[in-house]
Amino acid sequence: MKITTWNCAGALRKKFDFLETLESDIYIIQECEEPHKSNNPNYKDWAKNHLWIGDTKNKGLGIFAKPEIQLEKLDWSNVFQDHTVKHFLPCRVNESFQLLGVWTHRNNSPNFGYIGQFWKYLQTNMTNFEEIIVGGDFNSNVIWDQWDRWWNHSDVVKTLEEKGIKSLYHQHFQESQGRETKPTFFHRKNSQTSYHIDYLFASSKFHQNLQLIEVSESEEWLKISDHFPLTAIFKF
Repeated sequence: MKITTWNCAGALRKKFDFLETLESDIYIIQECEEPHKSNNPNYKDWAKNHLWIGDTKNKGLGIFAKPEIQLEKLDWSNVFQDHTVKHFLPCRVNESFQLLGVWTHRNNSPNFGYIGQFWKYLQTNMTNFEEIIVGGDFNSNVIWDQWDRWWNHSDVVKTLEEKGIKSLYHQHFQESQGRETKPTFFHRKNSQTSYHIDYLFASSKFHQNLQLIEVSESEEWLKISDHFPLTAIFKF
């Protein structure tokens, strides 16, 4: 099975043919429009097997799969201490494993934006994290940790690792968090301001069955988004 996460930077209806070149079974896509409300029939047809959440029909988080793959949306809480976090999309794939799509957001929070949103989501749902792949745009890296904050990127990684959930990229390439050699995001599409902020975390089962993980490093991708796709291939 091949799974790709990518922030398409909007207008997926004009870009999904680029994804088809990857030939993935499942795509976790950030900043995409809701297929049901799109006026593009080709996009609707391509997205006929999907789950989607978002604040507006023009920009949200979607999981798209090949027609033969079963996606069952899971009812996990997105509320922590009366605060609703976003965006998180949990589902079960083929009644076999859990998949959580992530697009962390500032969410008008003065203290818990981006990785803080995911930290809160973990506090509410950590008991659900079994046989799981977590993928998406986290808008976060250990280089932005703050000394007086208890929900830094490092804290989130540690919490996941305590459940046996680790970054596929970092385990495969034997690179430390914050010392990634392959960036996934280019601020204003500038190679001088590039960072690794897109991740695929997974339970140990998936590490054992990992065949390949790669960042699609190409100028062609930067023409249509400020993110590169991150893809993993598993043998089940």
